[in-house]
Amino acid sequence: MLWERLSLAEDRIRELYREWTAKDTGTSLEKTESALLPQGWSDYMAAQGKIFCLLCDIRKEAKEGMEKVPAERLKCWNRQLYEDILPEQYERSYANPAFAAGCFGSDMGKLLSAYTAEFRSAIPYVFERNMQELVIRMELFLELYSCVAAAFEEGGEPSVDAVHDILYWYASDYSDVEAEQRVAEMVDERLDFALQILLQADLDQPEYLYRYGEYITDNEIRLASYINSLSQETIDLIADTFTEGYRMGFVNTGKDLSRKKTVNIRYPLGFERVVRQAVYQFQLMGLEPVIYRAGSSVFRRQGTNKVGYYGANPNQQYDYDHKEDEALFLDGQLVTRQLECLQAAFEEYKKQAYVHAGPAVIEGFGEKPFTPIVKPEANVLSEEQQKLLVKYRARSGRITNQYIKGEERSFTIIAFPIPEIGEQFEEIFEETVRINTLDYQTYQNIQQTMIDALDQAKEVHIAGCGINRTEMTVALAELKDAAHETKFENCVADVNIPVGEVFTSPKLKGTNGTLHVSRVYLRELEYRDLELVFEDGMVVSYSCGNFAGKVENEKYIRDNVLFHYDTLPLGEFAIGTNTTAYTAARKYDIAGRLPILIAEKTGPHFAVGDTCYSHSEDIQVFNPDGKEIIARDNEISILRKEDDSKAYFHCHTDITLPYDELGVLEAVKEDGSRIKIIENGRFVLPGCEALNEALV
Repeated sequence: MLWERLSLAEDRIRELYREWTAKDTGTSLEKTESALLPQGWSDYMAAQGKIFCLLCDIRKEAKEGMEKVPAERLKCWNRQLYEDILPEQYERSYANPAFAAGCFGSDMGKLLSAYTAEFRSAIPYVFERNMQELVIRMELFLELYSCVAAAFEEGGEPSVDAVHDILYWYASDYSDVEAEQRVAEMVDERLDFALQILLQADLDQPEYLYRYGEYITDNEIRLASYINSLSQETIDLIADTFTEGYRMGFVNTGKDLSRKKTVNIRYPLGFERVVRQAVYQFQLMGLEPVIYRAGSSVFRRQGTNKVGYYGANPNQQYDYDHKEDEALFLDGQLVTRQLECLQAAFEEYKKQAYVHAGPAVIEGFGEKPFTPIVKPEANVLSEEQQKLLVKYRARSGRITNQYIKGEERSFTIIAFPIPEIGEQFEEIFEETVRINTLDYQTYQNIQQTMIDALDQAKEVHIAGCGINRTEMTVALAELKDAAHETKFENCVADVNIPVGEVFTSPKLKGTNGTLHVSRVYLRELEYRDLELVFEDGMVVSYSCGNFAGKVENEKYIRDNVLFHYDTLPLGEFAIGTNTTAYTAARKYDIAGRLPILIAEKTGPHFAVGDTCYSHSEDIQVFNPDGKEIIARDNEISILRKEDDSKAYFHCHTDITLPYDELGVLEAVKEDGSRIKIIENGRFVLPGCEALNEALV
């Protein structure tokens, strides 16, 4: 049945495409269906049909497997598939909502631009040979065409409502298919498309990268070639640090890794040699890899974030333009259906979910900084839809945690630069390897000295210097038994690599003030003069200087930092101690390109959202000195004991205040006396001076 649907859809699209393009080739045709369409609509349909015809050609030519296709052919396809949304073509692409609106008007243009993006999400499925996902997008295209053609045949024009309804029911009707696909990719090791490339490809020939179906540039080719040139000793060191950090995440939290069977590995393309070695090491732990692609459709797009494996980003503005396309169809009925489908999918895969251990993530950093253009033609969630999305994320998070239990899973994250970072890429990579493998014992001892001071405090006072306007008081949990309890975790290098921070879940009541950072990058988006104001630990106002107007700036933060919530709590306060990473960032002028994973270790940082112990608050955690970390909850997360829907936000965004913007950080004791830890960007607490050696 599926292959019959595929054959019929292919034949019909090819037939229509020949008609739409006949005038361009000078072919003489009798009056056809395409003649019913005005020029603008015919051009739009031809542009979409071109992509689908190319995908059909690729499917047939690669029927024996992508590994049988010559590298030059794969490279040619890669260019053809993505050229429409590259920056130099994007201004006249229907994927650009501004262009589509100019051709068809605002309402219809928003719809057709979203359709274009959804059609493009079919690209990877041809490479995966996932015919079901390909067919439903081809049939969506044909349904759109039929609606438009019928309207003109009847002497009218297609209505916005009719075109909208097709997209709505597409999103609703296939919610079950997409939910099952999503959950299967998360936990079922039999879906091994990427793993087979990873294990079987000749990594000496970086052209294997084109077999994924992701956009590939010289950046990915150079990265793969460089990784392949490293000594086996270096590869082993990186993979050991990565996988051992994952294992220690279970050990340090008292979780039983032996009960788990799968681990999700995420990485940017080009790191295959490292990931291959990591796969072998995870298998020695009894864990089989599940590896899935970062989503790109309306069903699984996560704003501008990439969760899974991914290639180059053809155009960050394209991602930003389409991050809220669900605004076209999101309503309460659809949210209910999607949640029911997600629950059913997890129930189908509950045995595999039960033995899933969590993600192991390699991040790449070094992309050129991106500040988006906010286009009025792009789809934007209404206030009511934002609330629905918050509801969906909260409920879907609880469903996921029901089957992949937070108290039984762990994770690890490590980051390395990509060639796009600049001419000194190889030198920066070597320095990052050093940073990621620093001696944890040295940091552990220094950080324990810091924790001993902080354990005496009722609160921490932080103030900026120079242009920085930070003035914060962070309230700390109380110790009932100082001999056996502590407020801060001594974080060395397990789940969060590299080494270098102490952190806590602060009390919300009594946490007040202003957090300001002159420039910071969060999830690859730039924020200038970012300012958050807290009252009793909750965000009460926010601003930045990215745009000319206050409304635009506030919306930017609400969408991308608060994730559409009216407010978020301060879920974490931490002091980063990795001065080596800080100095390297200044030396190579890459501070703005560091991932949060490293950036958070280069100064005190404040996370809005859930605590670091989200869904694991009841598991006892101990520092190396044997003391139990008791600050695992705050006044919001503790609500899980009554109603977990009120306890979690399913987001956690770290905002780092760099040393050079820090005037003072001091522990304030109950009697009002103070213990200075950092002053004017230098560690002044006795026993911590060694951290200043790297600060030149």
